[in-house]
Amino acid sequence: MSNTDDHPEELALGTDSPSCADGAKVEIITSRDVPLGGPRAMTVKRTLPQRQRSLIGAWCFVDHYGPDDVSLTGGMDVPPHPHTGLQTVSWLFEGDITHHDSGGNHAVVVPGEVNLMTAGAGICHSEVSTHSTATLHGVQLWTVLPDSARQGERRFDHHAPELLSFDWGEALVFLGELLGERSPVSTFTPLVGAEIRLLPGATATIDVDPSFEHGLLVDAGDIDLEGVTVWPSELAYTGTGESRLRIRNNGDTPARMILLGGEPFTEEVVMWWNFIGRDHDEIARYREQWERGDDRFGVTRGYISHDPTGLDRLPAPELPHSRIRARTNPDSVARPHERIDS
Repeated sequence: MSNTDDHPEELALGTDSPSCADGAKVEIITSRDVPLGGPRAMTVKRTLPQRQRSLIGAWCFVDHYGPDDVSLTGGMDVPPHPHTGLQTVSWLFEGDITHHDSGGNHAVVVPGEVNLMTAGAGICHSEVSTHSTATLHGVQLWTVLPDSARQGERRFDHHAPELLSFDWGEALVFLGELLGERSPVSTFTPLVGAEIRLLPGATATIDVDPSFEHGLLVDAGDIDLEGVTVWPSELAYTGTGESRLRIRNNGDTPARMILLGGEPFTEEVVMWWNFIGRDHDEIARYREQWERGDDRFGVTRGYISHDPTGLDRLPAPELPHSRIRARTNPDSVARPHERIDS
């Protein structure tokens, strides 16, 4: 998915050395509404990146959308747009999306199956909800690539994880290792991503890697994490040093959430629009190359817009007048009793 902000925030992302905290402290990060697309744009709720906390492991972008009535919004229709230095992770709860990219990959994203696109040095792709989709509901995630992998080849991975059943509910582990299941999809930094479903009144106690920091994004349900209420579309953060997380569904209906985690990402990186680089000049070069159709990004074939008069590719916004400066991510320790507006 593209960051379609007309004036994208300038973000330089880095992290201090991680610190372990005793006890399961929880920090709540609220979402902000962002329009995605044209005049009848569907709205996504974005929790990462933002000023107070820009990274959870290498996870650097979290959009949550739906359930979205496609008849009212027009659904998703994102023309070919570029990426550098990142991986996109698409995960749906409802609806279907067609994906085309300049690596020659063509796929239909469906619920319960992960699609991971690695940009490497550069890629472009399109995303369009299918004509048969009445309701669109899911998450779009990005992970930042380390310096050792960011100039690599384009890649596309697809995986349909096995549905795991427990006395408290179900889980689908789409990246990394959790609950005794390991995803075969390879990543360039240690990560975990899973959909967790809790039965009414159930509590899940989940063993996690203490070297990871974690984020719990609630899609639906009356949820608390370690006794702290997490409302739908909020992201609950726990720092490193935790080996077990307790999630409770206090409601009388099933609940659903996404658990993300990873080792703290220690490289300083700059993110602007759909590019991740290492400094302002690199970002400016990527923008100029995209605007003139440089081979770095290739060509996306197969894109068909819902609007026959729509754009055939997204133009890049203007760069900010000032140079993008570094911003330090907080230590990998949750700041409890705070609800931080994105």
